[in-house]
Amino acid sequence: MTYYTGNQTGKEPGLLSAPYYWWEAGAMWGGMVEYWHYTRDTSYNDVVAQAILAQASPTNDFMMPEEEGQLGNDDQVFWGLTAMTAAERSFPLPSTANVTYIELAKGVFNDMAGPRWNTSTCNGGLQWQFNPNNAGFYYKSSIANGGFFQLAARLARYTGNSTYSDWAEKTYDWMARIGLLDSNYYVYDGTDDTINCTGIDHDQWSYNAGTIFLGTAVLANISSANSTSIWTTRAQGILNGAQHIFFSPFPNATNVLFEFMCEEASTCNNDQFSFKAYLSRWMVAATQMLPSLKTQVLDLVTPSAQAAALSCSGMNASVCGTKWYVGGWDGRKGLGQQMAALDTIQGLLVNGTGPPLIVPES
Repeated sequence: MTYYTGNQTGKEPGLLSAPYYWWEAGAMWGGMVEYWHYTRDTSYNDVVAQAILAQASPTNDFMMPEEEGQLGNDDQVFWGLTAMTAAERSFPLPSTANVTYIELAKGVFNDMAGPRWNTSTCNGGLQWQFNPNNAGFYYKSSIANGGFFQLAARLARYTGNSTYSDWAEKTYDWMARIGLLDSNYYVYDGTDDTINCTGIDHDQWSYNAGTIFLGTAVLANISSANSTSIWTTRAQGILNGAQHIFFSPFPNATNVLFEFMCEEASTCNNDQFSFKAYLSRWMVAATQMLPSLKTQVLDLVTPSAQAAALSCSGMNASVCGTKWYVGGWDGRKGLGQQMAALDTIQGLLVNGTGPPLIVPES
C-alpha cells in the first residue's frame, strides 16, 4: 500500500502513480480484498472500498472516460473481477455507495457480451482493445477472453443464471477452437483479426493460465454430473500445464513459481512483474471450487510462498524481489513484486476461510 497515494489530498482515488497503469490498480485492489478475507485485518477496508467505487464510472461498469487511452477489454475486466471478488467475499460496502459490487461486475459482463463479441472475423472472440484508436485493436488476446470467461463463470455461480454459464462455455469453446488453448492445456497469448485468427502467438504468460484455471474450476463446481467431469478434466489439465511451464525453473527450486517468458532473462516489464500474483490468487481460489485440486495446488503454492518470503528481505525487509529461486532478495523491487509475494503468501490461509458467496437472482 506504500505505492498508493490516491487517498491523499489532490490525488485521484483508485489510481496508482506512474509507471503503473490503470488496470494494475484494479488488479491490486482485488488482492487487497482477498487480504481482508484471509486475514480479517480491516485496516485498509475504507481505502480499498473508496478506490473501487471511485473508478466505477458514471455507467457503473468501470468505463472511466479519463482512461480512454488505456482502457481495453483486459483492463476493464480486471476491475470487473475485483468487483466480483468483493461481492463474493461480502466485502464491506460503504453506506454512501450508490452501486453494489455485483452490479459493477454485471456491468462489465454486459459490455463484453454485447457488440464487442466480434463475429465478423474469427467467428467470435473479444479484441484486446475495443477502441480502434488504441494499439492492439486487431489482436484477440487470451487475457481479454480469459478474463471474460472467468467473470462469466463466477457470475453464473453467484447468481444461478445460466446466461452467464452459456457465455463462459461459448468463450472457452472459441478459445480452444481457435488454438489459444491446445491439447496440452497450454494457454497462448493471442491471435490476430487481420489474418482471421489463422496464426497464434505462442507466448505463455502465467496470468493467462490463471484466468482459465479458475473459470474451469468454477464451472466444474456448478455443472451437472456429466458436465462436471468435462470441466474437472479441463481444470486438471490447465493446472498440469501451468505446473509444467511456470514452476521449478531449476532443480534446486522445485515447485517455485516464476514468469517463464521473461524472469530468467531479466526482461520483465512493470506489468509482467505482477503476473505471478494472479496465477497464485486464482490457483488458491480454485481449491474452494474443486477440492480435488487442493493438494497439488498447495504443493506448488507453499514452496513458492516460502521462496517469496525469502525474497522479501530487501531494504531492511521492506521490499520483495522478482526471482524467488535465488534464496533472498535479487535487488529488484516494485509494486508487481509486492503484489506477487502478497497473493502467494496470503493464499496459504485459504483453509481457514469459507468459499465465495452464492446469492441467487430472484
